[in-house]
Amino acid sequence: MEATDIRILLPIIILAGGILFTLLLVAVKRNHLLTFICTSTTLAASLITLCCMTYEKSHSFGDLFLLDRFGLYYQGLILLSTLVVTIFSYISIRNFYPEKRKEEYYLVLMLGTLGAAMMVVSTHFISFFVSLEILTISLYTLISYYRERSKAIEAGLKYLILAAMSSAFLLFGMALIYSISGTMSFQGFAEISFPLTSMSSVIIVAGVGMMMVSIGFKLGLVPFHMWTPDIYEGASSPTSAFIATISKGAMLAVLLHFFIMADLYRFKSILLTFTIIAVLSMLIGNLLALRQNNIKRLLAYSSIAHFGYLLIAVIAGKEIGLPAATFYITVYIITMLGAFGLVTLISRSNEEAMDIEAYLGLFWRKPILATIFTVILLSLAGIPLTAGFMAKFFLLTAGVEESKWLLAFTLVVGSVIGLYYYLRVIVAMMKKDENTVPGASLSRISYYAGVLVLIILGVLVMELGTSPAWLIDVINGLP
Repeated sequence: MEATDIRILLPIIILAGGILFTLLLVAVKRNHLLTFICTSTTLAASLITLCCMTYEKSHSFGDLFLLDRFGLYYQGLILLSTLVVTIFSYISIRNFYPEKRKEEYYLVLMLGTLGAAMMVVSTHFISFFVSLEILTISLYTLISYYRERSKAIEAGLKYLILAAMSSAFLLFGMALIYSISGTMSFQGFAEISFPLTSMSSVIIVAGVGMMMVSIGFKLGLVPFHMWTPDIYEGASSPTSAFIATISKGAMLAVLLHFFIMADLYRFKSILLTFTIIAVLSMLIGNLLALRQNNIKRLLAYSSIAHFGYLLIAVIAGKEIGLPAATFYITVYIITMLGAFGLVTLISRSNEEAMDIEAYLGLFWRKPILATIFTVILLSLAGIPLTAGFMAKFFLLTAGVEESKWLLAFTLVVGSVIGLYYYLRVIVAMMKKDENTVPGASLSRISYYAGVLVLIILGVLVMELGTSPAWLIDVINGLP
């Protein structure tokens, strides 16, 4: 490996080195605050190094990885999101978890981040699968980490079984593609063409379809969505935020890479399958969310709909779809981090604030948090002057310009349905309720640190809703 390769991989090297250093630190001295500081410092150092790097041209490591501005952006998004999750994890573990086994959580969190950061630059089936498994194995532990809670163990086992099945589909799909194409790289697959009527083409389509089962599972798309509400509810709020943002964001980046580099737009049957999945996800996700009184399950079902929206950009193609998808996932990550962060701050020490009754009168008890949560919910609903409106507008534009009328119409219908259950939470926060049990008694430093992060996220939501030009310019320069 040359010096240039080491320089380009420096953010990943720092993250991996930080994991080893933290592991040795925990072995020598157990201290929750010290481990948190070490984790935050590692993530911040990796992020700063990433921001100081510029890619005038892409740099590939064989067929395994491709380091370019697209990968740089998604790695930065993952590292910054994990830093926010780490802050809320410290608050959650400090207040809701027994004194034992606090430090290992951060090791697993960084290990999952390492897998996600490698995924977004993967351009080969091998590197993709290894990175995915690093992320997935970390998620097993994170989901069931609060093992004194029965739902945590149940959620961890469900995810373990279903993720193992999805990995089997992924490997079988890769094997089918390799048996015909003789290559495992995304780009190499694009350079091979077959007549659409040949048996080879049928096997390739079947292989891609099996891979889509695994990808659809990770993104929580219909009909692979049933795990999502149970895992969101059983895991702690910071872990749910990690799954909703880092895990799904990394998988979306791989899907965009795969679609574009492998040129899957040649196969009409694949596009038709994705269209059906997108329509079902947008409708079923929103309809199931209507029935929820549990905030975390509501956010889980709404996430199904949001990734159905995102498939519109994937189907639309590279020219307009890639920027639209990147802008949307950025906005989605910001809002979901804020939503689960707020759940963490208002939860009680014995249980999380999951039922909608826990939010009754929040405007009168904690007006700042309620205002931020309102902004976040309005953004998720796609109300004007919020980032969510601009994100959905770009998706709608991508669908209309590519004449994807069914997808565009379903997006509008799904957004109208989603407006009801988001407004229901806002109305609950405005009601006065004298019997509401107050939230956890957090230390002032923990509480104010969490509020500060939420304020920053809320300001970003409003900023991107009124002046998104700066982020659009950044995203347009990625391809």
